[in-house]
Amino acid sequence: MASEKACSMDEREVQKSYWVEHSVDLSVEAMMLDSKAQYLDVEERPEVLSLLPAYEGKSVLELGAGIGRFTSELAPKAGHLLALDFIESAIKKNESINGHHKNVKFMCADVTSPDLHISEGSIDLIFSNWLLMYLSDNEVEKLAERMMKWLKDDGYIFFRESCFHQSGDSKRDYNPSHYREPRFYTKVFKECNMSDSTGNIFELSLVGCKCIGAYVRNKKNQNQICWLWQKVKSQGDRRFQQFLDRVEYNSKSISRYECVYGHGFASAGGLETTKKFVAKLGLKPGQKVLDVGCGVGGGDFYMAENFDVDVVGVDLSINMVSLAIERAIGHKYTVEFECADCTKKTYPENTFDVIYSRDVMLHIKDKPTLFRSFYKWLKPGGKLLITDYCRSAGTPSVEFAQYIEEGGYNLHDIKEYGQMLEKAGFDVIAEDQTDLFVKTLEQELNCLETNKDDFIEDLGEEEYTETVKRWKAKHIRGATREQLWGLFFAEKK
Repeated sequence: MASEKACSMDEREVQKSYWVEHSVDLSVEAMMLDSKAQYLDVEERPEVLSLLPAYEGKSVLELGAGIGRFTSELAPKAGHLLALDFIESAIKKNESINGHHKNVKFMCADVTSPDLHISEGSIDLIFSNWLLMYLSDNEVEKLAERMMKWLKDDGYIFFRESCFHQSGDSKRDYNPSHYREPRFYTKVFKECNMSDSTGNIFELSLVGCKCIGAYVRNKKNQNQICWLWQKVKSQGDRRFQQFLDRVEYNSKSISRYECVYGHGFASAGGLETTKKFVAKLGLKPGQKVLDVGCGVGGGDFYMAENFDVDVVGVDLSINMVSLAIERAIGHKYTVEFECADCTKKTYPENTFDVIYSRDVMLHIKDKPTLFRSFYKWLKPGGKLLITDYCRSAGTPSVEFAQYIEEGGYNLHDIKEYGQMLEKAGFDVIAEDQTDLFVKTLEQELNCLETNKDDFIEDLGEEEYTETVKRWKAKHIRGATREQLWGLFFAEKK
C-alpha cells in the first residue's frame, strides 16, 4: 500500500510539473498542445458540446477545466457549475474570464486527492476533456468509482481522451501522457458498480462512444475518442447491448465471423459481396455515407479508400466499434465510428448522400420508424442500400422459429419489407438474392473445410464444429427457401 501511494505521488508530481511547464502561456494553443488549436477549436468545441445530454438548470462538474474553453459554454445553461483544475494559474485565468457567471464556482484541486470532497448524489453531469490520460491506470479506476458516487441517479459522465498516440504538434522535451487503447476506458467504466443505502445496485450504461469528427476530417486522426455514460439501476443481462457484446458479438464470435467472412467483415460474402453491392451506389469523392451496423468497419474502410468518401459508421456493439476504432488508427481515411443505438440517433435532415446497412435490420423491431428517419437524413436523390435476412410467407418450421426466437430477430418477407420502405417515402427496388446467399454459404463452407486446421488452432475444435453446424443449417434454410436474403435499393424522391 505504501509503495502504491508513493507511485501515485510520483505520478502526480510528474504530471503537475508537465502542466506547469505548458501553462506558462495560458492560451488555447498551449492547452490543446497544438499550433492549429484556434482552427480546430472552431469545429471541435461545438461538436463536443452537441454530444452532451440536456443539462439546462442542472448541476455540472467540470474536471480539468483549464482556462475555461468549455466553462464559458457550460456556464450559461447549467444551474450550478463547479470548474476544477489542479494548475492554479489556469483556474485563476478561467475565473477571470468566466467569473461574471454567478452560478460558477472555481476550485484549484487535484481530482485524485482524498481531500477533494464532493457530496454523493449531487451532480447531474460530470464533464472532462483530456483528463484521464494524465492519470495512472489505478488513478483512473479510483476516479471512475468516485465519479459514479458523485452522480445523481440517471446522471451522466462525459469524457474525451487521446488514445494510442499524441495528436498535437507541440514540441515537448518529455511527455508523460498515457495514450491508452480505448478498450481500457470502456472496460474500467463498464465494470463500475455501487449500491445505495436501500440496496439498489447501480452501474454505468454506455450511451455512446465515438471519434471526434473534427479531428477525423481535419487531421485524418481517429484517436480522439469520447464516451457518454449514464448511471442506471442494474438490470442483469436483459439489455440488448449486453446480449450483443456477451453473446452475439463477443470477442470469440467476432473472430469466428472474420475467419469465415474475411478480415473486417461480419456479414455474408465479406469483401466480395461488399464490392458487388457498393458498385450499385455510384459513389463519388466527397460524398458522405452512413453505415448503420458497421461492425468492425471492413465495408467502411473499403468505401473510404476506394471512392474517397467520408464515412460515419454506427453500431450498438461496444466490442465491434472498439475494434473498428483501433483498426482505423494510422490510416488516412475520413472514417469515424460511434457506438450508439441507431433507433435513438438523430442527424440533421439532408445530411447523407448514402445510407448503407448489411444484415443488421433483422435486429430492429420498429423498422418503419427507422426507415422514416433514414429518409429524413438523406439528401434529395440520396440512396439507401440494405441487405437483410428475410423469411418466406407462412408459418416457419420449428427449427427456424427457434432460430428466430433465440436470436431475437424480426424477419419479414421481401415484399413486406419493400412496402415498409415505400411507405417511408422511397422509390424501392426489392430483389430476392437468396440464390447468391446459398452460393456464398457454399463457398464459406468450402473455405472452412480448406482452412480447418488454422481455424481450430485459432479458436478450437468445438468452435469449428459449431460454426460448420450453423452454416449448414443456414444453407438448408436458404436452399429450401425458408430463409431468404433480400437486397433493397431505394432512392429519396
